[in-house]
Amino acid sequence: MWWQEAVVYQIYPRSFADASGDGVGDLDGLRARLEHLQWLGADAVWLSPIYRSPMADFGYDVADYCDIDPLFGDLAAFDALLADAHARDIRVLLDWVPNHTSDQHPWFIESRVSRESARRNWYRWRDGTPERPPNNWPAAFGGGPAWTWDEATEQWYLHTFLPQQPDLNWDEPAVVEAMHDVLRFWMARGVDGFRADVVHLIGKDPALVDIPAGDIVGSHLDVVGTHDYHGTHALLRGIRRVLDEYDPAHPRMMVGEVNLTETRLIAPYLGDDDELNLAFDFESLTVPWEAGAWRTRIAQVEEIMGARWPTWVFSNHDQPRTRTRLGGSEARARAALLLLLTLRGTPFLYAGEELGLEDAHVPAERVVDPGGRDGCRAPIPWTADPDHGWPADPWLPWPPEPGARSVQAQRDDPDSILQLCRAVLALRRESPALSRGTLFLLDDAPEGVLAYERSDGEDRRRVWVNFGSDPVALPEGWVVDVATADAAAGLPADAAAVLRPR
Repeated sequence: MWWQEAVVYQIYPRSFADASGDGVGDLDGLRARLEHLQWLGADAVWLSPIYRSPMADFGYDVADYCDIDPLFGDLAAFDALLADAHARDIRVLLDWVPNHTSDQHPWFIESRVSRESARRNWYRWRDGTPERPPNNWPAAFGGGPAWTWDEATEQWYLHTFLPQQPDLNWDEPAVVEAMHDVLRFWMARGVDGFRADVVHLIGKDPALVDIPAGDIVGSHLDVVGTHDYHGTHALLRGIRRVLDEYDPAHPRMMVGEVNLTETRLIAPYLGDDDELNLAFDFESLTVPWEAGAWRTRIAQVEEIMGARWPTWVFSNHDQPRTRTRLGGSEARARAALLLLLTLRGTPFLYAGEELGLEDAHVPAERVVDPGGRDGCRAPIPWTADPDHGWPADPWLPWPPEPGARSVQAQRDDPDSILQLCRAVLALRRESPALSRGTLFLLDDAPEGVLAYERSDGEDRRRVWVNFGSDPVALPEGWVVDVATADAAAGLPADAAAVLRPR
Protein backbone atom coordinates (compact mmCIF):
# COMPACT_ATOMS: atom_id res chain seq x y z
CA MET A 1 0.00 0.00 0.00
CA TRP A 2 1.07 3.57 -0.62
CA TRP A 3 1.65 4.36 3.05
CA GLN A 4 4.28 1.65 3.31
CA GLU A 5 6.46 3.28 0.65
CA ALA A 6 5.64 6.90 1.52
CA VAL A 7 7.63 9.45 3.46
CA VAL A 8 5.12 11.45 5.53
CA TYR A 9 6.00 15.07 6.30
CA GLN A 10 4.39 16.40 9.49
CA ILE A 11 3.27 20.03 9.47
CA TYR A 12 2.40 21.99 12.59
CA PRO A 13 0.19 24.53 10.78
CA ARG A 14 0.60 27.40 13.28
CA SER A 15 4.34 27.40 12.61
CA PHE A 16 4.63 26.52 8.94
CA ALA A 17 3.69 29.55 6.82
CA ASP A 18 1.54 32.65 7.36
CA ALA A 19 -0.48 34.23 4.56
CA SER A 20 -2.90 36.35 6.59
CA GLY A 21 -0.27 38.47 8.35
CA ASP A 22 -1.29 37.70 11.94
CA GLY A 23 1.91 35.82 12.79
CA VAL A 24 0.18 32.42 12.86
CA GLY A 25 0.53 29.89 10.08
CA ASP A 26 -2.58 29.13 8.06
CA LEU A 27 -3.89 27.01 5.19
CA ASP A 28 -3.27 29.61 2.49
CA GLY A 29 0.30 29.98 3.70
CA LEU A 30 0.77 26.23 3.60
CA ARG A 31 -0.76 26.05 0.14
CA ALA A 32 1.72 28.68 -1.09
CA ARG A 33 4.60 26.51 0.18
CA LEU A 34 3.53 23.21 -1.39
CA GLU A 35 6.23 23.71 -4.00
CA HIS A 36 8.82 23.14 -1.28
CA LEU A 37 7.29 19.79 -0.38
CA GLN A 38 7.14 18.72 -4.02
CA TRP A 39 10.74 19.83 -4.61
CA LEU A 40 11.85 18.02 -1.46
CA GLY A 41 10.07 14.81 -2.46
CA ALA A 42 7.53 14.29 0.32
CA ASP A 43 4.79 11.81 -0.54
CA ALA A 44 2.22 12.88 2.03
CA VAL A 45 1.63 15.55 4.66
CA TRP A 46 0.05 15.17 8.07
CA LEU A 47 -1.50 18.34 9.44
CA SER A 48 -1.79 18.83 13.19
CA PRO A 49 -5.35 19.89 14.15
CA ILE A 50 -6.99 22.69 12.18
CA TYR A 51 -10.56 22.25 13.50
CA ARG A 52 -12.57 24.88 15.37
CA SER A 53 -11.13 25.10 18.85
CA PRO A 54 -10.78 27.42 21.85
CA MET A 55 -7.06 26.47 21.65
CA ALA A 56 -6.61 25.48 25.29
CA ASP A 57 -4.35 22.74 23.89
CA PHE A 58 -3.68 24.39 20.53
CA GLY A 59 -6.30 22.49 18.56
CA TYR A 60 -6.31 19.19 20.41
CA ASP A 61 -9.42 20.50 22.18
CA VAL A 62 -11.91 20.25 19.32
CA ALA A 63 -15.15 22.26 19.36
CA ASP A 64 -16.28 21.17 15.87
CA TYR A 65 -14.75 18.21 14.05
CA CYS A 66 -16.29 19.18 10.71
CA ASP A 67 -15.16 22.79 10.35
CA ILE A 68 -11.92 24.76 10.12
CA ASP A 69 -10.92 27.24 12.80
CA PRO A 70 -10.94 30.79 11.39
CA LEU A 71 -7.34 31.14 12.60
CA PHE A 72 -6.35 28.78 9.76
CA GLY A 73 -8.99 29.65 7.16
CA ASP A 74 -12.21 27.90 6.21
CA LEU A 75 -13.45 24.81 4.40
CA ALA A 76 -12.98 26.48 1.02
CA ALA A 77 -9.32 27.15 1.87
CA PHE A 78 -8.92 23.54 2.94
CA ASP A 79 -10.52 22.23 -0.27
CA ALA A 80 -8.17 24.41 -2.32
CA LEU A 81 -5.17 23.13 -0.36
CA LEU A 82 -6.27 19.53 -0.82
CA ALA A 83 -6.78 19.99 -4.57
CA ASP A 84 -3.37 21.63 -5.01
CA ALA A 85 -1.63 18.97 -2.94
CA HIS A 86 -3.24 16.20 -4.99
CA ALA A 87 -2.24 17.98 -8.19
CA ARG A 88 1.36 17.71 -6.96
CA ASP A 89 0.90 14.00 -6.04
CA ILE A 90 1.02 14.80 -2.32
CA ARG A 91 -1.50 13.02 -0.11
CA VAL A 92 -3.06 14.75 2.90
CA LEU A 93 -3.64 13.29 6.36
CA LEU A 94 -5.64 15.07 9.05
CA ASP A 95 -5.11 14.80 12.78
CA TRP A 96 -8.20 13.11 14.28
CA VAL A 97 -8.74 13.51 18.03
CA PRO A 98 -11.03 10.63 19.11
CA ASN A 99 -10.36 10.45 22.86
CA HIS A 100 -11.74 13.83 23.91
CA THR A 101 -13.43 17.01 22.73
CA SER A 102 -13.31 20.59 23.94
CA ASP A 103 -15.57 21.48 26.84
CA GLN A 104 -16.98 24.01 24.34
CA HIS A 105 -18.10 21.29 21.93
CA PRO A 106 -21.93 21.24 21.60
CA TRP A 107 -21.92 17.58 22.63
CA PHE A 108 -20.34 18.35 26.00
CA ILE A 109 -22.35 21.51 26.53
CA GLU A 110 -25.51 19.42 26.16
CA SER A 111 -24.04 16.56 28.21
CA ARG A 112 -23.46 18.72 31.29
CA VAL A 113 -26.89 20.39 31.28
CA SER A 114 -28.37 17.65 33.48
CA ARG A 115 -28.02 14.00 34.39
CA GLU A 116 -31.00 13.30 32.12
CA SER A 117 -29.43 14.94 29.05
CA ALA A 118 -29.67 12.87 25.87
CA ARG A 119 -25.87 13.15 25.54
CA ARG A 120 -25.03 12.60 29.22
CA ASN A 121 -23.58 9.17 28.45
CA TRP A 122 -21.43 10.58 25.63
CA TYR A 123 -18.81 11.45 28.28
CA ARG A 124 -17.50 9.62 31.32
CA TRP A 125 -19.45 10.97 34.31
CA ARG A 126 -19.12 9.39 37.76
CA ASP A 127 -20.68 9.86 41.18
CA GLY A 128 -18.66 10.98 44.15
CA THR A 129 -18.23 13.82 46.57
CA PRO A 130 -16.59 17.19 45.87
CA GLU A 131 -13.70 16.17 48.11
CA ARG A 132 -12.92 12.78 46.52
CA PRO A 133 -12.54 12.02 42.76
CA PRO A 134 -13.71 8.63 41.47
CA ASN A 135 -10.14 7.31 41.23
CA ASN A 136 -6.55 8.42 41.76
CA TRP A 137 -5.58 9.15 38.16
CA PRO A 138 -3.56 12.36 37.73
CA ALA A 139 -4.11 14.30 34.50
CA ALA A 140 -1.42 14.96 31.92
CA PHE A 141 0.31 18.38 31.94
CA GLY A 142 0.50 18.36 35.76
CA GLY A 143 -3.01 19.69 36.19
CA GLY A 144 -4.02 17.72 39.27
CA PRO A 145 -6.64 14.94 39.18
CA ALA A 146 -7.94 13.61 35.87
CA TRP A 147 -11.41 14.54 37.10
CA THR A 148 -13.35 17.79 37.43
CA TRP A 149 -16.35 18.24 39.73
CA ASP A 150 -19.44 19.71 38.08
CA GLU A 151 -21.37 21.70 40.66
CA ALA A 152 -24.59 21.89 38.67
CA THR A 153 -25.08 18.14 38.28
CA GLU A 154 -22.97 16.99 41.24
CA GLN A 155 -20.86 14.48 39.34
CA TRP A 156 -17.27 14.23 38.15
CA TYR A 157 -16.21 14.04 34.49
CA LEU A 158 -13.00 12.39 33.30
CA HIS A 159 -10.36 14.32 31.37
CA THR A 160 -7.12 12.54 30.59
CA PHE A 161 -5.56 15.88 29.71
CA LEU A 162 -6.78 19.38 30.58
CA PRO A 163 -10.13 19.99 32.31
CA GLN A 164 -11.13 21.70 29.04
CA GLN A 165 -10.71 18.32 27.27
CA PRO A 166 -13.41 15.94 28.58
CA ASP A 167 -12.99 12.30 27.53
CA LEU A 168 -15.59 10.82 25.20
CA ASN A 169 -17.31 7.59 26.23
CA TRP A 170 -16.70 5.10 23.43
CA ASP A 171 -18.86 2.55 25.26
CA GLU A 172 -21.83 4.59 24.01
CA PRO A 173 -22.84 3.43 20.47
CA ALA A 174 -24.00 6.93 19.51
CA VAL A 175 -20.48 8.26 20.16
CA VAL A 176 -18.99 5.54 17.97
CA GLU A 177 -21.33 6.37 15.10
CA ALA A 178 -20.81 10.12 15.47
CA MET A 179 -17.03 9.75 15.35
CA HIS A 180 -17.26 7.38 12.39
CA ASP A 181 -19.29 10.06 10.64
CA VAL A 182 -16.49 12.57 11.25
CA LEU A 183 -14.13 10.29 9.32
CA ARG A 184 -16.69 9.91 6.54
CA PHE A 185 -17.11 13.70 6.32
CA TRP A 186 -13.43 14.26 5.59
CA MET A 187 -12.95 11.22 3.35
CA ALA A 188 -15.91 12.38 1.26
CA ARG A 189 -13.97 15.63 0.71
CA GLY A 190 -10.99 13.61 -0.53
CA VAL A 191 -8.77 13.34 2.54
CA ASP A 192 -6.34 10.42 2.20
CA GLY A 193 -6.13 9.37 5.82
CA PHE A 194 -5.68 10.30 9.43
CA ARG A 195 -3.26 10.45 12.30
CA ALA A 196 -5.32 9.36 15.33
CA ASP A 197 -4.33 11.17 18.51
CA VAL A 198 -3.80 8.88 21.56
CA VAL A 199 -6.16 6.40 19.93
CA HIS A 200 -5.27 3.64 22.40
CA LEU A 201 -7.14 5.60 25.08
CA ILE A 202 -10.61 5.41 23.48
CA GLY A 203 -11.32 2.07 25.15
CA LYS A 204 -11.22 2.12 28.95
CA ASP A 205 -11.88 -0.49 31.58
CA PRO A 206 -15.35 0.52 32.82
CA ALA A 207 -14.19 -0.07 36.39
CA LEU A 208 -11.66 2.80 36.08
CA VAL A 209 -9.63 1.20 38.86
CA ASP A 210 -7.02 3.01 40.93
CA ILE A 211 -3.36 2.85 39.96
CA PRO A 212 -1.01 1.54 42.67
CA ALA A 213 0.37 4.69 44.26
CA GLY A 214 3.98 3.60 43.78
CA ASP A 215 3.51 3.29 40.00
CA ILE A 216 2.54 6.92 39.43
CA VAL A 217 5.41 9.07 38.21
CA GLY A 218 3.73 11.90 36.32
CA SER A 219 0.30 11.47 34.78
CA HIS A 220 -1.59 8.19 34.68
CA LEU A 221 -0.47 7.87 31.05
CA ASP A 222 3.06 7.12 32.28
CA VAL A 223 2.02 3.83 33.92
CA VAL A 224 2.93 1.09 31.43
CA GLY A 225 0.03 -1.22 30.66
CA THR A 226 -2.64 0.73 32.54
CA HIS A 227 -4.31 1.84 29.31
CA ASP A 228 -3.59 -1.23 27.21
CA TYR A 229 -7.27 -2.21 27.38
CA HIS A 230 -8.43 -5.18 25.30
CA GLY A 231 -11.75 -3.54 24.44
CA THR A 232 -9.98 -0.92 22.34
CA HIS A 233 -9.23 -3.47 19.63
CA ALA A 234 -12.90 -4.01 18.75
CA LEU A 235 -13.29 -0.23 18.44
CA LEU A 236 -10.29 -0.06 16.11
CA ARG A 237 -11.70 -2.82 13.93
CA GLY A 238 -14.88 -0.77 13.61
CA ILE A 239 -12.86 2.29 12.60
CA ARG A 240 -10.93 0.24 10.04
CA ARG A 241 -14.19 -0.92 8.47
CA VAL A 242 -15.16 2.71 7.96
CA LEU A 243 -11.83 3.44 6.24
CA ASP A 244 -12.25 0.39 4.03
CA GLU A 245 -15.71 1.53 2.88
CA TYR A 246 -14.04 3.86 0.41
CA ASP A 247 -12.78 3.29 -3.12
CA PRO A 248 -10.08 0.59 -3.12
CA ALA A 249 -8.44 2.47 -5.97
CA HIS A 250 -7.94 5.34 -3.48
CA PRO A 251 -7.26 3.45 -0.23
CA ARG A 252 -7.43 5.47 2.97
CA MET A 253 -5.23 4.89 5.98
CA MET A 254 -4.87 5.63 9.66
CA VAL A 255 -1.69 5.88 11.69
CA GLY A 256 -2.33 5.75 15.41
CA GLU A 257 -0.53 7.44 18.24
CA VAL A 258 -0.29 4.45 20.58
CA ASN A 259 1.82 6.03 23.28
CA LEU A 260 2.59 2.91 25.30
CA THR A 261 6.39 3.36 25.19
CA GLU A 262 7.21 -0.25 24.26
CA THR A 263 7.13 -1.84 20.79
CA ARG A 264 5.76 -5.10 22.15
CA LEU A 265 2.69 -3.25 23.45
CA ILE A 266 2.23 -1.21 20.27
CA ALA A 267 2.41 -3.96 17.63
CA PRO A 268 -0.94 -5.61 18.58
CA TYR A 269 -2.78 -2.41 17.62
CA LEU A 270 -2.22 -3.31 13.98
CA GLY A 271 -4.32 -6.42 14.60
CA ASP A 272 -4.50 -8.99 11.81
CA ASP A 273 -4.31 -6.17 9.26
CA ASP A 274 -7.78 -5.19 10.46
CA GLU A 275 -7.05 -2.42 12.98
CA LEU A 276 -4.63 0.49 12.47
CA ASN A 277 -2.70 0.56 9.21
CA LEU A 278 0.33 1.96 11.05
CA ALA A 279 1.11 2.67 14.69
CA PHE A 280 3.63 5.20 15.93
CA ASP A 281 6.46 3.70 17.96
CA PHE A 282 8.24 6.23 20.15
CA GLU A 283 10.62 3.84 21.89
CA SER A 284 13.37 4.95 19.47
CA LEU A 285 13.32 8.44 21.00
CA THR A 286 15.10 7.09 24.08
CA VAL A 287 17.85 5.11 22.32
CA PRO A 288 21.38 6.45 23.02
CA TRP A 289 23.39 7.64 20.03
CA GLU A 290 25.57 4.51 19.97
CA ALA A 291 26.01 1.90 17.25
CA GLY A 292 25.40 -1.02 19.60
CA ALA A 293 22.28 0.49 21.08
CA TRP A 294 20.82 1.18 17.66
CA ARG A 295 21.70 -2.29 16.40
CA THR A 296 19.82 -3.75 19.36
CA ARG A 297 16.89 -1.41 18.74
CA ILE A 298 16.58 -2.30 15.05
CA ALA A 299 16.83 -6.02 15.81
CA GLN A 300 14.12 -5.64 18.43
CA VAL A 301 11.76 -3.90 16.01
CA GLU A 302 12.39 -6.49 13.31
CA GLU A 303 11.73 -9.36 15.73
CA ILE A 304 8.56 -7.92 17.28
CA MET A 305 7.03 -6.53 14.10
CA GLY A 306 7.86 -9.50 11.90
CA ALA A 307 5.94 -9.09 8.63
CA ARG A 308 4.05 -6.08 10.01
CA TRP A 309 5.16 -2.65 8.85
CA PRO A 310 6.97 -0.42 11.41
CA THR A 311 7.04 3.36 11.68
CA TRP A 312 10.04 5.50 12.56
CA VAL A 313 9.74 8.81 14.40
CA PHE A 314 12.75 10.81 15.58
CA SER A 315 10.91 14.06 16.46
CA ASN A 316 7.50 15.71 16.30
CA HIS A 317 5.43 18.55 17.77
CA ASP A 318 5.58 16.92 21.22
CA GLN A 319 9.28 16.00 21.34
CA PRO A 320 12.60 17.85 21.07
CA ARG A 321 14.03 18.13 17.60
CA THR A 322 16.58 15.51 16.61
CA ARG A 323 19.55 17.87 16.61
CA THR A 324 18.62 19.22 20.04
CA ARG A 325 18.12 15.73 21.44
CA LEU A 326 21.50 14.62 20.06
CA GLY A 327 23.45 17.47 21.65
CA GLY A 328 23.31 20.12 18.91
CA SER A 329 25.63 18.37 16.46
CA GLU A 330 24.71 18.84 12.80
CA ALA A 331 26.87 15.84 11.89
CA ARG A 332 24.73 13.66 14.13
CA ALA A 333 21.56 15.25 12.78
CA ARG A 334 22.65 14.42 9.24
CA ALA A 335 23.44 10.83 10.13
CA ALA A 336 20.16 10.47 12.01
CA LEU A 337 18.26 11.86 9.02
CA LEU A 338 19.78 9.27 6.72
CA LEU A 339 19.04 6.57 9.31
CA LEU A 340 15.39 7.65 9.61
CA LEU A 341 14.87 7.58 5.85
CA THR A 342 16.52 4.22 5.14
CA LEU A 343 15.19 1.87 7.83
CA ARG A 344 12.46 -0.65 6.99
CA GLY A 345 9.19 1.08 7.68
CA THR A 346 7.38 4.37 7.12
CA PRO A 347 9.35 7.44 8.22
CA PHE A 348 7.56 10.50 9.60
CA LEU A 349 9.66 13.61 8.99
CA TYR A 350 8.78 16.62 11.14
CA ALA A 351 8.83 19.92 9.25
CA GLY A 352 12.17 21.66 9.80
CA GLU A 353 14.20 18.49 10.32
CA GLU A 354 15.27 18.75 6.69
CA LEU A 355 16.81 22.11 7.68
CA GLY A 356 18.64 20.77 10.71
CA LEU A 357 16.70 23.09 13.01
CA GLU A 358 17.17 23.06 16.77
CA ASP A 359 14.54 23.86 19.36
CA ALA A 360 13.99 27.56 19.93
CA HIS A 361 14.80 29.15 23.26
CA VAL A 362 11.46 30.43 24.49
CA PRO A 363 11.66 32.92 27.36
CA ALA A 364 9.25 32.44 30.22
CA GLU A 365 7.05 35.36 29.18
CA ARG A 366 6.47 33.76 25.75
CA VAL A 367 5.73 30.20 26.89
CA VAL A 368 2.17 29.34 25.86
CA ASP A 369 1.91 25.55 25.71
CA PRO A 370 0.51 23.76 28.81
CA GLY A 371 2.91 20.87 28.19
CA GLY A 372 6.02 23.03 27.71
CA ARG A 373 6.54 21.97 24.08
CA ASP A 374 7.02 25.43 22.56
CA GLY A 375 10.68 24.99 21.59
CA CYS A 376 10.07 22.29 18.99
CA ARG A 377 7.10 24.22 17.58
CA ALA A 378 9.07 27.30 16.55
CA PRO A 379 8.27 28.79 13.10
CA ILE A 380 9.90 27.61 9.89
CA PRO A 381 12.30 30.22 8.41
CA TRP A 382 11.74 30.43 4.66
CA THR A 383 14.14 33.19 3.64
CA ALA A 384 17.41 34.66 4.85
CA ASP A 385 15.78 38.10 5.18
CA PRO A 386 15.12 39.48 8.68
CA ASP A 387 11.44 38.51 8.45
CA HIS A 388 12.36 35.01 7.16
CA GLY A 389 9.40 34.97 4.79
CA TRP A 390 6.74 35.76 7.40
CA PRO A 391 4.62 38.91 6.90
CA ALA A 392 4.44 39.52 10.68
CA ASP A 393 6.36 38.52 13.79
CA PRO A 394 5.44 34.88 14.41
CA TRP A 395 3.65 33.62 17.49
CA LEU A 396 6.82 31.95 18.86
CA PRO A 397 10.51 32.95 18.69
CA TRP A 398 12.70 31.75 15.82
CA PRO A 399 14.90 28.69 16.20
CA PRO A 400 18.67 29.34 16.33
CA GLU A 401 20.34 30.69 13.16
CA PRO A 402 17.11 31.28 11.23
CA GLY A 403 18.84 33.02 8.33
CA ALA A 404 21.50 30.39 7.74
CA ARG A 405 18.96 27.62 8.44
CA SER A 406 16.31 29.04 6.12
CA VAL A 407 14.95 27.14 3.15
CA GLN A 408 16.31 29.80 0.80
CA ALA A 409 19.86 29.66 2.14
CA GLN A 410 19.99 25.89 2.14
CA ARG A 411 18.50 25.46 -1.30
CA ASP A 412 21.35 27.64 -2.55
CA ASP A 413 23.96 25.49 -0.78
CA PRO A 414 24.63 22.15 -2.51
CA ASP A 415 26.23 20.78 0.68
CA SER A 416 23.37 21.67 3.03
CA ILE A 417 21.41 19.19 5.09
CA LEU A 418 18.35 20.21 3.04
CA GLN A 419 20.04 19.08 -0.16
CA LEU A 420 21.08 15.87 1.58
CA CYS A 421 17.49 15.20 2.60
CA ARG A 422 16.27 15.79 -0.95
CA ALA A 423 18.92 13.44 -2.34
CA VAL A 424 18.00 10.67 0.12
CA LEU A 425 14.30 11.01 -0.69
CA ALA A 426 15.06 10.81 -4.41
CA LEU A 427 17.20 7.72 -3.88
CA ARG A 428 14.52 6.13 -1.71
CA ARG A 429 11.92 6.72 -4.42
CA GLU A 430 14.00 5.06 -7.13
CA SER A 431 15.16 2.14 -4.97
CA PRO A 432 12.67 -0.67 -4.26
CA ALA A 433 15.10 -1.95 -1.63
CA LEU A 434 14.99 1.29 0.37
CA SER A 435 11.27 1.94 -0.02
CA ARG A 436 9.88 -1.54 0.63
CA GLY A 437 12.68 -4.07 0.94
CA THR A 438 13.77 -6.34 3.76
CA LEU A 439 16.42 -5.32 6.30
CA PHE A 440 19.38 -7.43 7.38
CA LEU A 441 21.87 -6.26 10.02
CA LEU A 442 25.50 -6.73 8.94
CA ASP A 443 28.20 -8.13 11.21
CA ASP A 444 31.33 -7.12 9.30
CA ALA A 445 31.28 -3.37 9.92
CA PRO A 446 34.11 -1.67 11.84
CA GLU A 447 33.72 -1.02 15.55
CA GLY A 448 31.35 1.85 16.23
CA VAL A 449 29.61 1.49 12.85
CA LEU A 450 26.01 0.41 12.36
CA ALA A 451 25.53 -1.36 9.03
CA TYR A 452 22.50 -2.95 7.45
CA GLU A 453 21.44 -4.13 4.02
CA ARG A 454 18.09 -3.46 2.37
CA SER A 455 17.09 -5.66 -0.54
CA ASP A 456 14.20 -6.20 -2.91
CA GLY A 457 14.80 -8.52 -5.84
CA GLU A 458 17.91 -7.44 -7.69
CA ASP A 459 18.12 -4.13 -5.85
CA ARG A 460 20.51 -4.13 -2.87
CA ARG A 461 21.58 -1.15 -0.79
CA ARG A 462 23.76 -0.92 2.28
CA VAL A 463 23.67 1.80 4.90
CA TRP A 464 26.70 2.61 7.06
CA VAL A 465 26.39 4.93 10.06
CA ASN A 466 29.55 5.84 11.92
CA PHE A 467 28.78 6.47 15.60
CA GLY A 468 32.45 6.43 16.59
CA SER A 469 35.01 9.21 16.94
CA ASP A 470 37.36 8.07 14.17
CA PRO A 471 36.95 7.93 10.37
CA VAL A 472 36.22 4.51 8.87
CA ALA A 473 37.05 3.04 5.48
CA LEU A 474 34.15 2.12 3.26
CA PRO A 475 33.88 -1.50 2.03
CA GLU A 476 35.42 -2.25 -1.35
CA GLY A 477 33.09 -3.31 -4.11
CA TRP A 478 30.41 -0.81 -3.12
CA VAL A 479 29.64 2.61 -4.59
CA VAL A 480 28.42 5.51 -2.45
CA ASP A 481 25.07 6.82 -3.66
CA VAL A 482 24.39 9.33 -0.87
CA ALA A 483 26.58 10.36 2.04
CA THR A 484 26.24 12.84 4.86
CA ALA A 485 29.86 13.88 4.36
CA ASP A 486 32.64 13.50 1.75
CA ALA A 487 32.97 9.75 1.45
CA ALA A 488 35.82 9.62 -1.05
CA ALA A 489 38.24 8.17 1.48
CA GLY A 490 35.88 7.01 4.16
CA LEU A 491 33.27 8.15 6.63
CA PRO A 492 34.21 10.64 9.33
CA ALA A 493 32.65 10.43 12.78
CA ASP A 494 28.88 10.97 13.02
CA ALA A 495 28.40 10.39 9.31
CA ALA A 496 26.52 7.91 7.17
CA ALA A 497 26.27 6.65 3.62
CA VAL A 498 24.04 4.56 1.38
CA LEU A 499 25.98 2.15 -0.80
CA ARG A 500 25.12 -0.02 -3.80
CA PRO A 501 27.11 -2.85 -5.39
CA ARG A 502 29.68 -1.66 -7.88
